[in-house]
This record gives sequence, structure tokens and C-alpha cells, in this order.
Amino acid sequence: MYKLVALDMDGTLLNSEKQLTPRVRAAISAAKKQGVKVVLASGRPYEGMISTIKELELDGIEDYALPYNASLILKVACGTIVSRAILTGQDAINLYQISKQLQVNILAYSTSRGLITPRKNKYTDYEAELNGITSSEFDFDQLTENEDIIKVMLVDEPELLTEAIKKLSKTLHNDYSIARSLPCFYEFTNKNSNKGKGMEALTAHLGLTPEQIICVGDAGNDLEMIQFAGLGVAMENALDEVKAHANYITKSNDQDGVAHVFEKYILN
Repeated sequence: MYKLVALDMDGTLLNSEKQLTPRVRAAISAAKKQGVKVVLASGRPYEGMISTIKELELDGIEDYALPYNASLILKVACGTIVSRAILTGQDAINLYQISKQLQVNILAYSTSRGLITPRKNKYTDYEAELNGITSSEFDFDQLTENEDIIKVMLVDEPELLTEAIKKLSKTLHNDYSIARSLPCFYEFTNKNSNKGKGMEALTAHLGLTPEQIICVGDAGNDLEMIQFAGLGVAMENALDEVKAHANYITKSNDQDGVAHVFEKYILN
């Protein structure tokens, strides 16, 4: 019997209008009544998750959230950090130099400064708007080496970003967890931070096994948790690479694919 379901948000839980549908809400509510734990695991900052968490009533004392691609695992009601794996200011400085060489834009999440970017553009504005937060311009060369940085993102036109990614040194994959979460977003987190490692830490904390877990996602940053889960599910709208590693492919996020998973594997 499955005891925990982890859900990505954008492209998975939420439809193309960034909304929860009544069928998805009802399926999650019914699963919770059967004692199944539901957690959200997103590339978003916690601030960008909280409205959905509250809408689904996943804000109780035994509820958890995995923001920033699971760089943090939080107990929602009290904000206690169960697990943390983040970057430093030096990481952001190094990646900033790379972004300048590749001529693409960059942003970062600092624990003290919030969402920062050397130069605002439509994608930094989109990230801020998506998560209901503000961004500010800040020269990354002025960051302190040991400053707490949660996540760094290269952000730009999809075509420009694709060409830039081709030029990145392969050694970066030895230093960071890297994933393309959207065509315009390429994300860098701590090497020990991805949704798969996050789910591994959470299941250990809860005394569960991978066989008791369902993970559902669509993008590159969902791949590790889909591989970790006893039942890894890809959305119909998922990347081909994600589908190739899934145990099951559900309907798209605009066809209540998440509800279909709950109905097929838990409610029925």
C-alpha cells in the first residue's frame, strides 16, 4: 500500500493556467482521509508554494514541503528545517562569471537578500511574479564567499539557453545538481540536493521505504525522485527523458493527470 505521494507543481499538479482543478483537489482530499501523506516537491521557493499548500490543506503539524528542488525539507506548520543542502556566495560568483561568458542572464536565491539578479529581465520578472515575491538588482561580485545561497538559475530565451548549455563544462555536473525545470530555466543546486535525495531523506525521516512512495512529475528536476519512488509517474506532457524512466505515464496536467494517479493507485 502506498503511504506517501510527492507531487511536482508546475506542469504536474497545476494546469497550464497555474490552477488546481476541482477533480485534483477532491482526489487529494480523499487520499488524505485514507491516511495517505501528500507532499509538494517543487523548484519554487517556499513563498511560491504556500498558497497551494494552504488550498490543499497540507499545512498541518505533520505536513512537509520540499522547496528549491528539495534543497530544504520543511515542516510546514512550524517552519522547522528537517534537511538542508545549499550553495555559497562563491558558487554564485563562479556561476555569474560563466553566465557572462555565455551571455545569458542569471538569478539567485539568497537567504538574506531574497531573489537577486545582476540585471533584471523578463525571466527574472517571471520568476518573481510566478512566486509572488519581489526581486532586486545586486552585483554578484559583491557577494561574500560564505553567504548562504539556496539556488542559482541561468534564465533566458529558450534558444539562447539551449546553445549556452551546450557550451557548459561537463565538470559542473561533478560540482552541482543541475536540471532544466522549464525551457527558460536552468537550475543549479547543492550536489547533495535534488528531489530524489530529498525524498530519500524524507522517507528515512518518516520511517518509510521507496516501495511505499509515489512520485509524480514532468520536468528534468523531477527525474531523480521518479527514479527513487516505488512508483515513478510521468505526466503525458513530461519530457521524453522523464517518461523513459517512469513506471507509469498518466494524463497531462490539463487532463487532471494527478487525479488519475490517485484514483488508479489509491482510491480504487
